[in-house]
Amino acid sequence: MIDPKVESAIEAALTAFSEYSDFNAEPFAEVIAGVFDSGEDFMSKVDMMDEIFDDYPQLEALREVFFDLLLVNFFSADVKKLEDDYLDSPEWEAIEEETLDRGTELLNLLLYLNECEDEEIEPGLEDYLKEFLLVDEDEFQDEYRIYEPVISNQALMESSVSEIAKVARQLPEDSELKELFYPVMCFFQNTDPSDAETADIAANAIEQEFDMAVFEILVSFK
Repeated sequence: MIDPKVESAIEAALTAFSEYSDFNAEPFAEVIAGVFDSGEDFMSKVDMMDEIFDDYPQLEALREVFFDLLLVNFFSADVKKLEDDYLDSPEWEAIEEETLDRGTELLNLLLYLNECEDEEIEPGLEDYLKEFLLVDEDEFQDEYRIYEPVISNQALMESSVSEIAKVARQLPEDSELKELFYPVMCFFQNTDPSDAETADIAANAIEQEFDMAVFEILVSFK
């Protein structure tokens, strides 16, 4: 099964990637959606998707982001076919252990956007940090550490996208949010951008094809 929101996010990402790179990624939307929609188990789908990325290194920048989408699709669509307690099973625990180093922080944001839809609320940066990630709680200090660049730069919500780009470029290379900072902050600043606003975000992007692919995933997912 494939969640319609995940399918549209795949299409949006590959369309944006194609627009801002010299590689036409759009034909892969159907192929990748077919992997997500297959009846295989989760790890088989991971292997199938990795084969596509192995064969087309031009798409490498999107590999871990698409792993996030595969996981979101599992939670929203595939898990419905499994036992109610599957996510507490030793089998799922083993999968989690095996994929510890996969994916990005985009996963949390996509899960948050699903929650916003369920609760019929508009996504907001402060809500994401405090109510979803619980960065103010003592037991969630790992999240605080990871999101510290976002927490300390919330004033950027009132700034231009060029200011967001300037801060993004200055983040340490080892920051877990370095690559995602620009598209994520641009999204929270404007969750429903016009064509002109999207063009401005693209013009100021650091890695255009990656930044705009992630940005369009978030806009389409919302």
